[in-house]
Amino acid sequence: MTGAEPKVTVDLARALGLTGEEYDRIVKRLGREPSYTELGLFSALWSEHCAYKHSRVFLRRLPQTGPRVLQGPGENAGAVDIGDGWAVVFKIESHNHPSFIEPFQGAATGVGGILRDIFTMGARPIAILDSLRFGDPDDPKTRKLIEGVVSGISWYGNCFGCPTVGGEMAFAPEYAGNPLVNVLCVGLVRADEIFRARAAGVGNPVFYVGNKTGRDGIHGATMASATFDEHAEERRPTVQVGDPFTEKLLLEACLEAMRTGAIVGIQDMGAAGLACCTSEMPARSGTGMEVEISRVPQREWGMTPYEILLSESQERMLLVAARGREEEIRRVFAKWELDAVQIGQVTEADELVVRERDEVVARVPVAALADGPRYEKPTTEPADLAGLRAFDPLSLAEPRDLGATLATLLGAPTIASKEWTFRQYDQQVGINTLVLPGSDAAVLRVKGTRRALAVKTDGNGRQVFLDPRRGAAMAVCEAARNVSCAGGRPIGVTDCLNFGSPERPEILWQFAEAIDGIAEACRHLDLPVVGGNVSFYNETSGQAVLPTPVIGVVGLLEDAARHSTQGFKAAGHRVALLGGEAVSLGGSEYLWTLHRRLAGALAPLDLELERRVQAAVQNAVEAGLVASAHDCAEGGIAVALAECCVTGRQRVGAQIALPGGIRGDLALFGEGPSRIVVSVEPARVRAFEALMAESAIPWRWIGATGGERLRMAVGEADAIDAPLERLESAWRSGFERHMA
Repeated sequence: MTGAEPKVTVDLARALGLTGEEYDRIVKRLGREPSYTELGLFSALWSEHCAYKHSRVFLRRLPQTGPRVLQGPGENAGAVDIGDGWAVVFKIESHNHPSFIEPFQGAATGVGGILRDIFTMGARPIAILDSLRFGDPDDPKTRKLIEGVVSGISWYGNCFGCPTVGGEMAFAPEYAGNPLVNVLCVGLVRADEIFRARAAGVGNPVFYVGNKTGRDGIHGATMASATFDEHAEERRPTVQVGDPFTEKLLLEACLEAMRTGAIVGIQDMGAAGLACCTSEMPARSGTGMEVEISRVPQREWGMTPYEILLSESQERMLLVAARGREEEIRRVFAKWELDAVQIGQVTEADELVVRERDEVVARVPVAALADGPRYEKPTTEPADLAGLRAFDPLSLAEPRDLGATLATLLGAPTIASKEWTFRQYDQQVGINTLVLPGSDAAVLRVKGTRRALAVKTDGNGRQVFLDPRRGAAMAVCEAARNVSCAGGRPIGVTDCLNFGSPERPEILWQFAEAIDGIAEACRHLDLPVVGGNVSFYNETSGQAVLPTPVIGVVGLLEDAARHSTQGFKAAGHRVALLGGEAVSLGGSEYLWTLHRRLAGALAPLDLELERRVQAAVQNAVEAGLVASAHDCAEGGIAVALAECCVTGRQRVGAQIALPGGIRGDLALFGEGPSRIVVSVEPARVRAFEALMAESAIPWRWIGATGGERLRMAVGEADAIDAPLERLESAWRSGFERHMA
């Protein structure tokens, strides 16, 4: 310990994000005061971002196993068997705090991190999806954030060579001071060639590979475990700096080294950097690790052990090699012009020993670092929630011009076309993409097989705010429903749980209720949760984001040629509505866009009906009986039908008749689960009707395609008669006009 290091005190511990009680636990566990470097290790590994100390007690409620699951939570990513000896590896992560402080690099390094999580498992990444939340796009600050985040995602993904094939973007004032940047990545690997983050084999060498270490990102994990105030931008040095070209080299080097059989275990240096890998890898294996910190390749002069251990510089891995095969590792990484330096070895003692030129600067039990504190804190339902739910949206006057209302909704930033975003992304690199962004789900071929994957992310913060349990369950159902509309059978879930500070009982109540909703929906749909991310402390100056669990669902198509998209294909097709009739304007896009109200009760959710409706549309697509399929989501059935009319290769109108007995705005714009619009060619109508009879779901014919207008009647009343040109113009310009 050098004289330049600060004196270790409880006040210093608090400044590094630990509590006084946690500092006392560290002293008790070590039997002495920690050194400055040791305190840094604990501050990073015991942060919320790494330790999940407020969430682990709830996460165990999620279903995590199933017949296809090859790897569940606890590794770099989850893995699910898709047949023919292949597995799909996928995970979603957040980079919310860094993206607020430095939008471009924050988002870019979020992409880099999730790519490494995938190829660390031995899988080659084939697709990226991004789920984004921002404040009002009329605000210049929000537009600057959007531009930076989208540019960062496109730059990193495009340069690396992985297509960004889908995602979603939504807006609400609660995200103004804390945008959400969640990124999902999907990869493919042979099912018997999955690698894990283990430090097995006493005496095996430990290698540092990839980019050099700098001072960027130090205490990034701690920063991500704290709320923001007006001084948030001062934390810019905690944001990492990415290099996608080096990451591409690292991908190829890692996959080639894995094929040699010389790698025993490997882990990405993500949150908490080297500190995380050197403790978590041996903790999983019941071993220890010794590291000589001076051997770590560095790009800056005079870095201390504290800085080297806690740096979150990008494009780096820690791997454990088989003893005697060191030269194979060095040779592979030299070929790709990357550092591969042996910095230590696996030991029998269950402790991490860090030396600087043979002087011990840290000696800590790995279990103490990797198994941090766990809290069970009180939860309280927000006092004003019951009043908000009790509000009746039908107490507001019905719009006189429902056609104009539809155009307004189509132009709302959350609903409107996100082509401005998608066209900045390379969507086709790798030539696996069968369905481009803009339909219900992305579809990707699995080369060498007849199979394909359908992937989607979904989440609705307003619904979860009003009813966390039901809203979170609806998010699972909607993501799975979108995959089903594409023809996929959902096989696995990854979730990114974005909430405010868990130290507030009402926020922790939202989180606990949302977990129960996700768990209930996943069990009904037979969907294992194989990994994910918890992002707490998403609030600035006391304003928390809407509780936003983002659900990523991966589905399997046995025949890639039998997939569906949402746009109507031609005139003369019959149009049917599958599923329930129950809808509500509570928490709807209609209620917010027209009245700026976040209130009301959500529509009921029947999970058994949801399961049957999804199975019915899966069977219909698989049998080639539907020409299009589209989920009814934000904006209700009117928005869904308008999107069907204008998002195909050509505009195709429709004449629709809905049952009466309810108000026009509720029938047209009310939102509810378990509803899908499909179109059927005349020659397939009888076979489709027979399949629906077998499916035992409620459904009805509601109209036919044709013409250049969308006409909709509710009961005996004509409700909408709008030219498609007007509707398409509103939809295409609704978001882009903010970014022009």
